[in-house]
Amino acid sequence: MSIEVPKARAPSIRDVARVAEVSYQTVSRVLNDHPSIRDSTRARVVQAMKDLNYRPNRAARDLSRGRSRTIGVLSASSAEYGPASSIAAIQDAGRDAGYLVNIANIAGDKPESIQGALDHLLNQGVEGIVVIAPQERVFAVLQRLSIDVPFVTLQSDGNRGNRGNRTLFVDQIAGARLATRHLIQLGHRRIFHLAGPQNWIEAEARMHGFLVEMGARDVPTTAPILGDWTANFGYQVGRELLRVRDFTAIFSSNDQMALGLMHALHDEGLSIPGDVSIVGFDDIPEAAHFWPPLTTVRQDFAELGRRCIAVLLSEIVGEGAVHPDTLVPELIVRSSTAAPSF
Repeated sequence: MSIEVPKARAPSIRDVARVAEVSYQTVSRVLNDHPSIRDSTRARVVQAMKDLNYRPNRAARDLSRGRSRTIGVLSASSAEYGPASSIAAIQDAGRDAGYLVNIANIAGDKPESIQGALDHLLNQGVEGIVVIAPQERVFAVLQRLSIDVPFVTLQSDGNRGNRGNRTLFVDQIAGARLATRHLIQLGHRRIFHLAGPQNWIEAEARMHGFLVEMGARDVPTTAPILGDWTANFGYQVGRELLRVRDFTAIFSSNDQMALGLMHALHDEGLSIPGDVSIVGFDDIPEAAHFWPPLTTVRQDFAELGRRCIAVLLSEIVGEGAVHPDTLVPELIVRSSTAAPSF
């Protein structure tokens, strides 16, 4: 059979109807698996679609059924490695499940800014929302807002399991304890902690994990230093700490600050790990290529993204609630840590 369709456009549902000698409404019913269509008619329409290389517009079909196949991500911080990696993982998992992922970044922590970002997603007809709110003040505002579609919150504090089945989290406390325990087991007793910003939930959790592990091992502690996640801050803190040199190891709350610390130590002519051991957190792609390669705590962001989408879709399609398990980070030991040289 010779089929000719104008080359300026892709074949349409009306082209299929013309070739199959049926109405375009019949083609639509075939596409939507309507039970009233005879097998012979269905076969004729399917063959016409093959002959024309017709590809159904799934978006249009979903809209006709009242579905957008779109998931929204409401993010209070997408610049840092952790939130950015979570968003990328959610996008990958959503695409694998046949969903488009739209992102709305919250500008500031004012209630009207958060409400505006939420309204932006809801106006696009999203079927579900993932909330990434690593700052406590933003999360507190979001808890007071009304979200009338299925949603899941992506949290990072292992103490917040009481927030229900809509919450997924990586156990940051357990990860910090792994990092601290590693240094203690190597023989370090003078360990400093470079924490993240005080208003970040995960920074607070990692600091708590450090203090709990130090206490459990009966190791004296000094007050953690509050940082800002940047390598530049790590460098400046490193320069200040080197004036006293009363430590043999530092646990940094993220890899970027650890990089700054390492730079400061190198500038002073000190050896890592000969003079000072360094542990980071996150395992950013570059961590394995620091000099020396950085011992750090790895979070499985890909698995986190898959679980976010699984929890949302179970509610969207009405399969019942999925009870998400806590993700436990993994300690990746590289050559930036060793026993102290007393």
